[in-house]
Amino acid sequence: MIVIYHDVGGAHSTAVAANIHINKLPTNRIPSESELLNLPTFDKIEKEQIGRLIYIGEDEFNAKVYTLARKYNPEIVIPAIKDMYSILHESSNGIFIADTKPAVNLLMNIGGYASRKLHFVSLGRPIVTKGAQQAYMDIVNIVKGVKNNIRNFRV
Repeated sequence: MIVIYHDVGGAHSTAVAANIHINKLPTNRIPSESELLNLPTFDKIEKEQIGRLIYIGEDEFNAKVYTLARKYNPEIVIPAIKDMYSILHESSNGIFIADTKPAVNLLMNIGGYASRKLHFVSLGRPIVTKGAQQAYMDIVNIVKGVKNNIRNFRV
């Protein structure tokens, strides 16, 4: 099984979701700034990583969890990933793809743009971190939905 969390930049909501998914972040409280900043990919995705699957870890179901920065083309990228998975596995069963963009708020947009696009990390990183904390429970809910789908798939 494969899980892919995707959004525009792949550096914030996807990093948080994937780490919640593999139980490196809690589901019952909002993490501290340092917990978020210590994640290997939070606010650290570089231009050459856009469009690439980034392995985050494995969950309790033995599913491999990835993130993806897919820019503004989910309608092209996501079907291609699903088709490739289907070709390799002769079925689309076992791939779970979740868009984390619905959880992204204004602070995450502003901070992420300043940090990743404009390279004003010292300005953008605290803003995007605060935004991620505000959006955290929405991201938790996305992850819970994916895990419920995996549980139902395994039954």
